[in-house]
Amino acid sequence: MVAKNRKQSGKSPATQTDRDKSPLVSPHGKSTARRAGREGRAPGGGHPNGLSGFRHKLGLTPAAAATLLLAALTGFLHWHHLSQLFENDRHFSHLSTLEKEMAFRTEMGLYYSYYKTIIEAPSFLDGLHAVMNDRVTEYPLVINTLKRFNLYPEVVLASWYRMYTGVTGYFGIPTKMCWAINRGEGLTPVDSCEGMGDPAYFYVSCVFLLNGAMMSLFFVYGAYLSGSRMGGVVTTLCFFFNHGESTRVMWTPPLRESFAYPFLVLQMLLLTFILRNHNPSRGAMVALGVANLCFMLPWQFAQFVLLTQVASLFASYILGYLGAAKMQSILLTHMVALAVCFVLMFGNAMLLTSFYASSLVSIWAVVASRVRFPRVFKPGILTWVLQVLGWVGLTVLLKHALSTLLRASDDAHISGLIRSKFSSYKDFHTLMYTCAAEFDFLEQETPVRYLKTLLLPINLLVVAFIAGRTVQDVVRFLRDGVQIDDDEAAGSETIGKAELVYHGLQLVAFAVLAVLIMRLKLFLTPHMCIMASLVCSKQLFGWIGERSKHRAAVLALVAAMAVQGVANLQVQWANIGEFSNLPQEELLDWIQENAPPDAVFAGAMPTMASVKLSTGRPIVNHPHYEDAGLRERTKQVYSMYSRMSGDAVRRSLMKLGVDFFVLEDSWCTRRTRPGCSMPEIWDVEDPQNVGKIPLCTQMSRNSRPHFTTVFSNDIYKVLKVPKAGKVLR
Repeated sequence: MVAKNRKQSGKSPATQTDRDKSPLVSPHGKSTARRAGREGRAPGGGHPNGLSGFRHKLGLTPAAAATLLLAALTGFLHWHHLSQLFENDRHFSHLSTLEKEMAFRTEMGLYYSYYKTIIEAPSFLDGLHAVMNDRVTEYPLVINTLKRFNLYPEVVLASWYRMYTGVTGYFGIPTKMCWAINRGEGLTPVDSCEGMGDPAYFYVSCVFLLNGAMMSLFFVYGAYLSGSRMGGVVTTLCFFFNHGESTRVMWTPPLRESFAYPFLVLQMLLLTFILRNHNPSRGAMVALGVANLCFMLPWQFAQFVLLTQVASLFASYILGYLGAAKMQSILLTHMVALAVCFVLMFGNAMLLTSFYASSLVSIWAVVASRVRFPRVFKPGILTWVLQVLGWVGLTVLLKHALSTLLRASDDAHISGLIRSKFSSYKDFHTLMYTCAAEFDFLEQETPVRYLKTLLLPINLLVVAFIAGRTVQDVVRFLRDGVQIDDDEAAGSETIGKAELVYHGLQLVAFAVLAVLIMRLKLFLTPHMCIMASLVCSKQLFGWIGERSKHRAAVLALVAAMAVQGVANLQVQWANIGEFSNLPQEELLDWIQENAPPDAVFAGAMPTMASVKLSTGRPIVNHPHYEDAGLRERTKQVYSMYSRMSGDAVRRSLMKLGVDFFVLEDSWCTRRTRPGCSMPEIWDVEDPQNVGKIPLCTQMSRNSRPHFTTVFSNDIYKVLKVPKAGKVLR
């Protein structure tokens, strides 16, 4: 039996047309054993009165107030759902500080380490200076991690944490409770703290609160797009029923998508508002730009998502659903947000050399040309094809020119990854991606799961109706020779369809991304949930009949979805475990006690993130694989898992300044599929040594004469790298 006893109370952090109408617009490592817990949490209170007066002060109609109330409820439910799943999975509240840090594996540990650096610094500015002049992450290089790693979420959360602890400490408000944990099995007791005063607890709580707010946005989004609160209900239920396919924030809170995706939802909601209105206000455009910026700053992949968005908008424009003036306004908003992001990222070249940046310029050029020479761009298939070819050709030329001019090759691996999807091409870096399941093609089980919850059939039905109406419009455009060139000339019927056409095209774009890279289904599944709200749209399904019949059909559909959806939720709720990684704990304890503070480490990328986070020792490689220089460093480090000679690998590590190499047998033997073990990946780069025994296998038996084993357990072995070419006997 594992005992948890109260140790102390800590002080620190704690606590238009009918078509435009909507509910928001007025008519005008795990185990199954668990440590002993605690019960009896105080329920939160609320003021029962004053809602009517509050609603009138905000100028909300009863319908809008009801929508916002339901949105807040769904946000609270999602926050609670995420928090509970995370706690059930790791028993996070009962882990020691070291165990909590180890639970943040791979990139998560790297990102969290900068949050830890800022909150442990003498002042916030000292911490900010430390992360902007970092010599620990890629020793001996000094790098600005704010420029390289999209760390603004950690900077913001660290500032909030410091303010929170400062204020509560000043007033003597207890914000965390610490306990002594008896782990049993001959293990030493550890201290565990729970509450917002604990840095890790504060961090994950903020992530889950943000994603709870995201679900509120999802409800509003579904209600606004469909024109019915029932659409918001359908959207959120679809998200919950397909939760495991929609997000992984409950398992990986520190990943960039956890911070960025909620702002994409906000951005797409604002874009829908802009597409729906004839003359959107400047405030709406500014809000769209801010949402763009908040989406791009936390995540290096945001540019690829926004590329699909501007491509979908451009297609809508070509077909005549979007006027030139509005298209240019949206493009200008994207450009300004990108420029501001470039400045805040200290001139990160990947932003300017991306296909997204080049695409913005090329689409602007095509639209401007069409406005300037309307007689040349007469409606017709040939004109449409020429515009697309002009966009693609100019984008590729600009991308190549900017990459050459700025000498940027950080995103070269993306081209290699895409190339490998359509050919037999492979190299070390593409295999490092494609051998990981999340970067492989979409697994066959995913569409089956969509079928079981009826999410796929609903989306096929909705897209079929949108496509059918679009084809009718295209035929009419071609027959009558009418093309809409500005928003003033656009009829209300066409403007009303613009948002539907955009969302349909965006769904197709997300589907292509997900099929190519399974990890990107996190965009596809939520958007399918948004599209499912359109079953409540009178514009698409008004033919069903009067409101009562339509609502009854939707309720029957939701009931059918719930059969598998509730089963999926029950599977999630049944996931009970506790994080434990004793071999890594032994490794980190040994490093902390025996390795000099300036000792430099190399090894597998996930382990290096933990070494940096928990011991503060310098490392030469890490899991953020987006930099060309870092990819080459990692390749040199991973030569330990090749079939090269020990002497060649030793010299390579010495050149990097490595003092200790953390060897993991699993990296030598693990094979996700044929051709995907580390020695096999190296065979692609080092064909002359194919057939030899991998060096890692030799090192696991006897590390001499090239290295000295200074620590080992069942998983890890620490090899000391000799200095100045010294050979050990």
